[in-house]
Amino acid sequence: MKTRTRRATAGRWLNVAIIVVTAILFAVAWPTLHLTHQVAPAIQPFVAALAAFPFLLIRINPALGWAVSAVAALVIPHAFALQDGNSLSLQVVHILVILVLLAAVSVQAALPIVGVAWISTVPLFLAATPGSDGLGWVVGLTAIVTFGLLVRWLLLSRRQLAQQEELSELERTRRTVLEEKARIARDLHDVVAHHMSMVVVQAQSAPYRLQDVSDETRAEFDSIGSAGRAALNEVRGLLGVLRSDGQLAEHAPQPGAEQIGELLDGSRSAGIPVVWNIEGEPSRVSEPVGLVMYRILQESLANAARHAPGAQVQVDIAYSGPATLAVVNAPSPETAADSVAESSGGHGIIGMRERAHAVGGVFAAGPRADGGFEVTATFAASGV
Repeated sequence: MKTRTRRATAGRWLNVAIIVVTAILFAVAWPTLHLTHQVAPAIQPFVAALAAFPFLLIRINPALGWAVSAVAALVIPHAFALQDGNSLSLQVVHILVILVLLAAVSVQAALPIVGVAWISTVPLFLAATPGSDGLGWVVGLTAIVTFGLLVRWLLLSRRQLAQQEELSELERTRRTVLEEKARIARDLHDVVAHHMSMVVVQAQSAPYRLQDVSDETRAEFDSIGSAGRAALNEVRGLLGVLRSDGQLAEHAPQPGAEQIGELLDGSRSAGIPVVWNIEGEPSRVSEPVGLVMYRILQESLANAARHAPGAQVQVDIAYSGPATLAVVNAPSPETAADSVAESSGGHGIIGMRERAHAVGGVFAAGPRADGGFEVTATFAASGV
């Protein structure tokens, strides 16, 4: 907006300057016209205007201004006789205006028009300035056109460079938006998938945790669990659209190592048979490492509940020395064959690996020989 305002202001001042210069040229051409041509006083202002006023078109339409000036240069010498002792058929003001308009045509007009203006101006000046300096005029006019073309190409290059910079800025903005979308996608995936998995686990485990559950209630819990699984799959599909390469680590983490205990308690309350062993103080790890440990544990518990329901989950965490996290779930009695394949796919494992690598950690995840699944992460710089 500021750049556009500055350009508009500069354009207005340029228009004022053109009007002022035109007025000065007219003020010079009118009083001196009788020195070069035999023109009646009543029509001297009009003849002077033909010499000076085409300059007004230098910015709007220089090709039209040059054409008007060139036609006037052809008509005036034939319509009005020269004063004795004057060999120039054109006023000096008229010559200056044609030269300036020719330069403007070289900068702004199409190349065919530039060629026509150059080829037409050369014989016009040779006829208007008789003598032995014809070669000089040819070289001079050619130099003016060449200089105008150089300025034209320079302006074109600068304009293309500005457009390229604008495109680069748009690309940087687009990349920033994609990275922010990916960051939001990871958080949504971690939070939504975890809590929806808890809903599914609670619904499916309720008939075993509660006494005297009727067949109708059991069917209702099964329906809730099935609906929750379907919704979770749809949410995962939608969040996959938001993901892109080159995700950035979060800049404002919310949970951390201090909240890991609450996460474990909440998972146990939701019906996940989880046991844990924690060594050291959470304060020994930095906030970024604590956030990554929390998210990896959250995702691992969600995967265990989703793919190995009813299987015991062992969590081992050490905050002293290199911070380590290990989550091992036993195989599910019902879905052991499917749990490994499903747990190794999707965005969950990818997201956990990206988070660990973002803080310099080492991440590994894979099936165990007994049919269970194991997730481990080590963070060497735990005390940073």
